[in-house]
Amino acid sequence: MSLITKLFHFVVLTSKKYNIDESHGLSHSMNVLHFAHNIYEAEKIHHPILERHEKVIYVSAIIHDMCDKKYMDEDEGIHNINHFLQDKMTPQEIDITKRIIRTMSYSKVKKNGFPNLYEYQLAYNVVREADLLSAYDFDRCMLYNIHLQEIDPKNKDKDHEIKILDAFNDAHELFYRRVLQHNQDGLFMTDYSKHHYLPLHINAIKRINVWKQIMRKTI
Repeated sequence: MSLITKLFHFVVLTSKKYNIDESHGLSHSMNVLHFAHNIYEAEKIHHPILERHEKVIYVSAIIHDMCDKKYMDEDEGIHNINHFLQDKMTPQEIDITKRIIRTMSYSKVKKNGFPNLYEYQLAYNVVREADLLSAYDFDRCMLYNIHLQEIDPKNKDKDHEIKILDAFNDAHELFYRRVLQHNQDGLFMTDYSKHHYLPLHINAIKRINVWKQIMRKTI
């Protein structure tokens, strides 16, 4: 079994165990992996040191949300990741992988700034920016808000109605406060992300506008 297969199997099992919905589960891991691959392939031409960090980049991209505090205790998630990787990476690679996934989230960067990972700094940016580029998926943001409604304690043990308009409004607010500000906030360091974020940005706005039209329907 290849390492990538084992990593995705770990994502599936962890998502089931901690009720990680599809906005942060397998499909998101796949999307982040694809963006990380594209950034890596573009950046290694000018930064060949990345070739030594390829494994760390791919592993971090796939499992980065498997310790997300929105779903579990972060330390417990990191412990699970550490145990899973013991026979698959060197101790240094495991340490760097854990440091990347513990410091790459938007909220932690906004609060603490970028960590200093020395020779792994560009590898960190590759994974972090892959996650940022995947965040332009507006429907994914709506899906997460729907999931929050599902697990709301107020809705426990009773039938409840999913409020799509509320999910849209929450996602809309987050996009204009955060996601659509990624470039202005100086979060993109790689040339690939600086050159490729704009089509994603534009498509997100188009998606939002279509949703606005749908929300006005009276069917």
